[in-house]
Amino acid sequence: MKINLKGPSKYIYMKQRLKQKSLWVRNQILEKVVFARKGHIGGAFSCTDILVALYYGDILRFNSKDPAWEKRDKFILSKGHSCIALYPILADLGFFSFTQWDNYCQNGCLLGGHPDMDIPGIEAVTGSLGHGLGIGVGLSLSAKLDASDCMSVVLLGDGECYEGSVWEAAMFASHHKLNNLVAIVDRNKQCVTDFTEDCNRLEPLADKWKAFGWDACVVDGHSFDELLKVFKAFRRRKSLKPLVIVAQTIKGKGVSFMEGKICWHHGVPCGDDLKLARQELGESK
Repeated sequence: MKINLKGPSKYIYMKQRLKQKSLWVRNQILEKVVFARKGHIGGAFSCTDILVALYYGDILRFNSKDPAWEKRDKFILSKGHSCIALYPILADLGFFSFTQWDNYCQNGCLLGGHPDMDIPGIEAVTGSLGHGLGIGVGLSLSAKLDASDCMSVVLLGDGECYEGSVWEAAMFASHHKLNNLVAIVDRNKQCVTDFTEDCNRLEPLADKWKAFGWDACVVDGHSFDELLKVFKAFRRRKSLKPLVIVAQTIKGKGVSFMEGKICWHHGVPCGDDLKLARQELGESK
């Protein structure tokens, strides 16, 4: 049955749907990490709500039946190690079959531990950090030259922002007034071995991007109200500057003993930990 809602009712229904999708995605991540005995669970949990908002919140323009559709927006998962959060979304939207997702990281499966361009819905090979923004910059410049209204959206990790290539791309994007480019930083305040503010301080991160000629805003990366508000303004911006969204998140979000714990960058839960994780995530719909 088709539901026709307008105004506040439509928005409330969408938020409820997004929350359900996030719960489902986190359950999918947990079970596939256990199944494959590998996967970067902490960073996947931290960016889940961002990805759900982009793909289910009527933000990105795409066609799952025609992944190469020329009018699509280009999404780059620069923090490619979190692909385990993106794969179930792409499968759910029909980019590829759930059979592929069910066999994640098995011999002969399309879906490996980092994304590549053989996978429908994936625009770039990522995983070697620091390159996704440069690719997004090139796509945005190409769209400008073609007078296309396609957006390029790049999701980076905050630890990835230690890479010099990120800031080279940031300078280039500002110089060329690429206001069709949006960078989202998954600001979970951790990298693989330490807390960012202990090993190499990033703050004030938004001000650093502004100094490179970008518009910058800071949002709660787990609030669909805040995410949708800034995401839905992508195409209405009058600024000539590229935009960075610093999304404040929690690594391991959704499972209490994982939240904010360095060891869950790519840990695999088992025994009582697995039982508790399943209990806390509850039933997905």
